[in-house]
Amino acid sequence: MSKAPTPELKKYMDKRLFIQLNGDRKVTGILRGFDPFMNLVLEDTVEEVSESEKREIGSVVSSRQET
Repeated sequence: MSKAPTPELKKYMDKRLFIQLNGDRKVTGILRGFDPFMNLVLEDTVEEVSESEKREIGSVVSSRQET
């Protein structure tokens, strides 16, 4: 079995990113960590509930799940 390529996210460490998650959820947060499976750790995260409503949700661990 071949090894999956490591995501090239180092250049985004400690930077604010916009991430679109499953279920059409959209969050913006500071990237604090990641692994080869694209699991992400974000801090100071804000969820965009709608164009006019944003919700501060703090720290987030986004887990990439195979379907």
